[in-house]
Amino acid sequence: MMRSLWTAASGMVAQQFKIDTISNNLANVNTTGFKRSRVDFQDLLYQTLKYAGTPVTSGAQVPTGIQIGHGVRPVATQRIFSQGTFQQTDNPFDVVIEGDGFFQVLMPDGTIGYTRDGAFKVDGYGRLVTSEGFPLYPEVMISLDAVSISIGSDGTVTQMIAGSDEPVPAGEIELVRFVNSAGLKSVGRNLYAATAASGEPIAGTPGLNGFGELAQGYLEMSNVQVVEEMVNMIVAQRAYETNSKAIQASDDMLQTANNLRR
Repeated sequence: MMRSLWTAASGMVAQQFKIDTISNNLANVNTTGFKRSRVDFQDLLYQTLKYAGTPVTSGAQVPTGIQIGHGVRPVATQRIFSQGTFQQTDNPFDVVIEGDGFFQVLMPDGTIGYTRDGAFKVDGYGRLVTSEGFPLYPEVMISLDAVSISIGSDGTVTQMIAGSDEPVPAGEIELVRFVNSAGLKSVGRNLYAATAASGEPIAGTPGLNGFGELAQGYLEMSNVQVVEEMVNMIVAQRAYETNSKAIQASDDMLQTANNLRR
């Protein structure tokens, strides 16, 4: 069987994987805080038919050798954590991170999830929660008598209580960051989980020690660039077609060999 059939087939599988990733990026073009993914590829094993440096005569050796590859495979899907565009909402519970950092969210199993989605709401207990109802960590409590809230750039949350002239503290929003944000595990619902590759979360105050500042009344939109994704889709589609042509050419060569007569 010709190597080119399997080599070209691996190329088609790889380009299909890239199209799948691009499709997910485009599907989330309007998802708050979404970060696009990029596929990294790696060539497969090489069969060495003649080693470079093999002696041929006294004082002479093969300068390059002969190697033939066996295709390609996806080796990584990397999250690109570049800043998305900001959208003004004027909703007092919407918060954007201007720079590095993640919000912390308390999951139902007691673990901590991490997100860039700052579209928070208030639940029946007065807690600031995500759209899924997961509360911020540390907890921020809004009084039922609050008439307005203010979220400072440093994460300080204050509220004005009906009948009072002085703002009352409601809590503080703490951010975390990671040595390797690309190593975070996507778990859906705009959430990430820490892994051994991401490293342990480093907690800090917004605006200090390299952490981004907070801005109230804004949301961070997806960092997906539609034009760039469309160009990548065209490139992947053409590469897929080219690999299919290589399979057709190999099939034609096999057919020619099968039709040989003595």
